[in-house]
Amino acid sequence: MISVAFPTLTTNHTSPLLLTQPAVGSCAFYLPIFKTAKKPRAGRTHPDIRTVLRWVRSGKMLAIISNVFRASAQRNVSAKCDLFKLDEGPATQVVLTRDEGLQYYRIMQTMRRMELKADQLYKQKIIRGFCHLYDGQEACAVGIEASINLSDHLITAYRAHGYTYTRGGTVKEIMAELTGRRGGIAKGKGGSMHMYCKHFYGGNGIVGAQVPLGAGVALACKFQGNNQLCVCLYGDGAANQGQIFETYNMAALWKLPVIFICENNRYGMGTSVERAAASTDYFKRGEFIPGLRVDGMDVLCVREATKFAADHCRSGKGPILMELQTYRYHGHSMSDPGVSYRTREEIQEVRSKSDPISLLKDRMLSNNMASVEELKEIDVEVRKEIEDAAQFATTDPEPPLEDLCNHIFCDMPSLEVRGTNPWAKLKSVS
Repeated sequence: MISVAFPTLTTNHTSPLLLTQPAVGSCAFYLPIFKTAKKPRAGRTHPDIRTVLRWVRSGKMLAIISNVFRASAQRNVSAKCDLFKLDEGPATQVVLTRDEGLQYYRIMQTMRRMELKADQLYKQKIIRGFCHLYDGQEACAVGIEASINLSDHLITAYRAHGYTYTRGGTVKEIMAELTGRRGGIAKGKGGSMHMYCKHFYGGNGIVGAQVPLGAGVALACKFQGNNQLCVCLYGDGAANQGQIFETYNMAALWKLPVIFICENNRYGMGTSVERAAASTDYFKRGEFIPGLRVDGMDVLCVREATKFAADHCRSGKGPILMELQTYRYHGHSMSDPGVSYRTREEIQEVRSKSDPISLLKDRMLSNNMASVEELKEIDVEVRKEIEDAAQFATTDPEPPLEDLCNHIFCDMPSLEVRGTNPWAKLKSVS
């Protein structure tokens, strides 16, 4: 187990890594992932060179010091955590276990490969209609899911494949839904934008419309007193919607347990945030709602920020607003090549410097939490799972016409559904 600590640092701190003497039997180092303008906590000081050398001579710190400096040479993991109307931010010390790291890596790789396969099937005209891919933003979904319970609720916009998977959907169900097959997670009737599973409410096609729905789910949580919360996601393109500000007001007034999360991937369709918003500090948009902004490309940053936000909501303090600074590699949808409003060099730079999967992989390899062979083995298993799912999605039968009106309501007796003409007689079965 590696104890990864995130110290409170001043904004002018230049050291990429801080060392501290670990407890006996543990392996610990400090990574400045969150930087704020707070003063360092009392008692947390830098060791002088003589202290470090004494640790080295003792033999206890040799391996970890080697790992730390190797990690420092490979990547500067410093990132900012900006706060709004908050006296303190996310925890400054976290533990990442080997099992957690491998789990996060597998899930993100599965999401990435699933989206790349969807891209391939769309270009082959096997997937039709709207299709919005999530590759590049995987750390957001994985970090959020690692911080809440499966009994909590989540609602998002139409870039929903990744969240459908983290909420409990299978790759087969998602791929079959994309191809409109009976085995899809919405029985082949929802497509890319409308996927659902337990405690996951889509997949919503109207820009920003999921935000008031999410507040309604949070209202139900508060009314039932079940200590659950709702994570309500939207993009920077929806952040200027009037209904979002109306929802802020109601949520703050009633102290609803809702985490509003703006996934800022820098472009609303083909318009950059700088051209679309007078203020790009989306985490401050709540005005009377506290907020925080973190690196959405780092799964650990997202995890710790979401844990902090969830604790805020469960303690009865009402809503909180998060902004995750992230990036999508594909265009807005499959009809958008994604290079008419940004350069290929920009996309490649983000891939090379901030890719969420590469960042986690480098961190694990640098700290001997996994070997290259282990990660390659996961990659092979993921590719096979995706290929099997794609085979299923292209061979599973389409839903029959008589299923068209089924599942309109849940647990309702059979009812007649009005058709397109007075002679159409359709039945709905829950």
